[in-house]
Amino acid sequence: MPAQTIYEILFATFAFLLGACVGSFLNVCIYRLPLDMSVDEPKRSFCPLCKYQIPWTSNLPLITWLVQRGKCKNCKAPIPFRYFGVELLTALMFLAVWGQLAYRSGTQFPGNWILLFPMFTFASLLIVATFIDFEHYIIPDGVTIGGTIVGLVFSAGLPWMHGETTFGVQENIRSLAWSAVGAAGGFALLWLVSWLGKLAFGRRKLVFETPVPFVWKLEGERAKFTADGTDYWWDELFGSEKDTLVMQCERIEFEGETCGPCEVRSLYEKLTLAGKQHDLNEAKEFSGTLTKIEFRRIAMGFGDVKFIACIGAFLGWQAVLFTIMAASVIGAFIGGVPKLIGKKEWSAKIPFGPYLALGALLWFFYGRELVDWYWNTIAAPPAEL
Repeated sequence: MPAQTIYEILFATFAFLLGACVGSFLNVCIYRLPLDMSVDEPKRSFCPLCKYQIPWTSNLPLITWLVQRGKCKNCKAPIPFRYFGVELLTALMFLAVWGQLAYRSGTQFPGNWILLFPMFTFASLLIVATFIDFEHYIIPDGVTIGGTIVGLVFSAGLPWMHGETTFGVQENIRSLAWSAVGAAGGFALLWLVSWLGKLAFGRRKLVFETPVPFVWKLEGERAKFTADGTDYWWDELFGSEKDTLVMQCERIEFEGETCGPCEVRSLYEKLTLAGKQHDLNEAKEFSGTLTKIEFRRIAMGFGDVKFIACIGAFLGWQAVLFTIMAASVIGAFIGGVPKLIGKKEWSAKIPFGPYLALGALLWFFYGRELVDWYWNTIAAPPAEL
C-alpha cells in the first residue's frame, strides 16, 4: 500500500475517532447547558435517572451505547438514542471537515490543515445549538455569544479563515475585520428580519368558545406558558419589554388567591390583576381558565439572531447571506410540502436554529459551487436565438 494512502487512512481515522470523543462531550453540553448546569462539575457523566457517575471504562464513545444496548449499567434505564447519534454525527462531521480541507480546498502553505481546529470547533457549536434548539427552543448564550467571540479570536490568529494566503499583521487585521463584519452584519440583518416580521405578523389573538385551562410555570430561568395543551416560552410571547399580553380569564389562581372573571394584563416581568401589579420574578406558578388571549407574535427568537452572528464570525459576510437564504428555503420546503400533500401533522414546529446550522454547513461544503450554479443557470440571461 502506498505511503500516501496509509497517511490518508491514518488521518481520516484520527478525525473520526476525535469526533466521536468530542461528541461524547457535546452530549454533556446538550444536556447541561439548558439546565444552567456546569459542563465541568461533576466532571464525569452521570445517568439522569439514578445519578450514577459513569467511569471512563463505561463511557467509551459509540462502543458503550452499543455494548450496553442503550441502557444504564447501574439502573438499566433506557439511554436515548440521541447520545449515540450525537457521537456518530460528530465523528462523521469531523471526517467530512477533514476531507473538505484536505482535498477540496487546495493545499497552499501552510495549507488548510491549520484550519481543522477552528472548523472542528465550529461544527461542534452547530451540533450543540441544533440539538438544544430542537428540544428546548433556545440557543444558550454560551453557544451564540461565546461562539462569536471564539470565531473572532480564531480569525485574528488564523487569517486563512477569511481568504488570506499569508501570515502577518496586516493579514491578521484584515481577517479579524472580515470576521467582525460577518458577525455584525449577520446580527443586524437577522434582527431586521425579526423586527419586520413582528410588524408584519402584528398581534395574535386566540379565542375559545368555552374556557380552557392555562398554567404559567417557572422552569429554570425561563417560564413556560401552557394554554389549551399548547406550550409557549413566556419570553417568546413578547417582542419587546413594552409589549403587553392580555388574557380574559374565567378564573385565575395567583399567590393563593382566586378571582374571576377578569381581564389580566401582563408585561414580560409584571402582571396586573384586580388593579394590583405583581412581580413575575418572584412567582413560581399560577393557573386558571381563559377564553381569550392576545399577544405579540414574533418571527423568530433572539437566540437565532445571536446564532447568525456566530456563523458570520467564523465564515464571513458572504456565508451569512447564503445561510439566511438557504435556511429560509429549507424551512419553507419542510414546512410547506407536508401541507400540500395533506399531511399537516408532519410539519411539526421546528425552530429556525437547525435551519441556520444546515445552511452554514451547505456554505462550508458546497456554498461557492451552489452560488456559481445559480448564477450560471437559474439567473443567467436566456441565450439569444
